[in-house]
Amino acid sequence: MSGQQHEVTFRFMAQPTDVNFGGKVHGGMVMKWIDQAGYACAVGWSGAYCVTAAVSGIQFVKPILIGDLVSVRAKLIHTGKSSMQMAVDVLARDLRTGEERLATSCVMVFVALDKPDGKPTQVPSWTPRDDNERRLQEKALHLLELSKSMEQLVDTRGAGND
Repeated sequence: MSGQQHEVTFRFMAQPTDVNFGGKVHGGMVMKWIDQAGYACAVGWSGAYCVTAAVSGIQFVKPILIGDLVSVRAKLIHTGKSSMQMAVDVLARDLRTGEERLATSCVMVFVALDKPDGKPTQVPSWTPRDDNERRLQEKALHLLELSKSMEQLVDTRGAGND
C-alpha cells in the first residue's frame, strides 16, 4: 500500500519504567518513541524498509509525567528521491485535568532502502494538500538547506585541517 499513509499517531500511557531519577520521562525514551513513530510513517508512505538518517531541531519543551497520555504524531512534510522528512510532535495529556501540552518536537529524515542490496530506493512523491502542509514543506526545505550548510562547515574543518 505504498503512498497511502502520510501520518501516524501512537498513543499510550507513560509508565513508571519510563522515568528518570527526577520522576519525569527521560529523553532517551522520548527519542525512542519519536524514532518508532517516524519509522512507521516512513514505511507506511514508501512501502520499503527505512533507516533514520537525521534528527534535527529536537526540543524538549515540557516534561512528561507518569500517567500522562502520550501521543507521538509523525507527519510527512517533504519527499526527495529516496528520502522523507517527518515533523514529529510528542504531546502529553494529564488525564485528570484534560490539559494537553507539547512535550517535544523535531524533524526527522528517513531513507528508503531496497531489499536485496540495502541501497537507497525511490519513494513516491508527496504534494502538500493545503496551506498548513505547504508551510510545513517550506520549513522542511529550509532545514535541508541549513543541514547542507552545516555539512559544508564540518567538511572544511575536518581532520587534518587544524
